[in-house]
Amino acid sequence: MRRRFRLRANALIGGTLIGVLALVGVTASLWTPFDPLRINLRARLRPPSDLYWLGTDEFGRDVVSRLMAGAGTSALVALLTVMSAVVLGVFIGVVAGFVRGWLDRALMAVNDTLLAFPGILLALGLMAVMGPNKWGIILALGLAYAPSVVRVVRATVLSVREREYIEASRVIGNSEIYTMMRHVLPNCTAPIVVLATSMFGWVVLAESALSFLGLGVPPPAPTWGNMLAAARPYLDQAPWLSIAPGLCIALTMLGINLLGDALRDRLDPRMAAA
Repeated sequence: MRRRFRLRANALIGGTLIGVLALVGVTASLWTPFDPLRINLRARLRPPSDLYWLGTDEFGRDVVSRLMAGAGTSALVALLTVMSAVVLGVFIGVVAGFVRGWLDRALMAVNDTLLAFPGILLALGLMAVMGPNKWGIILALGLAYAPSVVRVVRATVLSVREREYIEASRVIGNSEIYTMMRHVLPNCTAPIVVLATSMFGWVVLAESALSFLGLGVPPPAPTWGNMLAAARPYLDQAPWLSIAPGLCIALTMLGINLLGDALRDRLDPRMAAA
């Protein structure tokens, strides 16, 4: 009973926070209270008020509008990065785990080499080569996190491929590709969903870190990371500039972690038996 209540609470709170992020991101593409890029030096560093709910920054730009635009950017980058990492990782993981042999050894040697580097460090190296831009972040983070997907998917495939219905599929004449797509891949869905949910949070945090270091989406386009970086000189004078984006990142990570825990408890049979 207690576990069921915790599962529902995690799913409700996490789903609500992520739903708000998605709603704000979609709304920002259609409407914001002010133009997030419009400079108004006469209104610079104004504290929160009825007009500017979370104040203005050093160029007089509305913080709420920039947070909304940054939510859309973060959500889009995270979604496309997770999709690219999952597609690439699932393809390599299924092929390596199902085919085995020399191809498996070669693919996993490359994969383990990439896994030796922390994801954010690998992304930093790639971004230093490609330069700061939105699509570069998606490519760099997608390549950085794909090896984790490969490892999880391959381990699941190694277990699934030994089951009786896989042998039965071969016996009745189904091709290897059909067996992989029809019988192996659907049984990898649960760990992929849980990993993708957690990865969404990793990407949001990594994108914010890259933007904070100046290797993310270049200004004046707003992201939570570059808003935090720009707020550093004004921590004493205008603390709302750092509190607002920091709180957005924290709430997003909380929502993703709670939702990921709920999905793990719901989809993992070992958790269900606990």
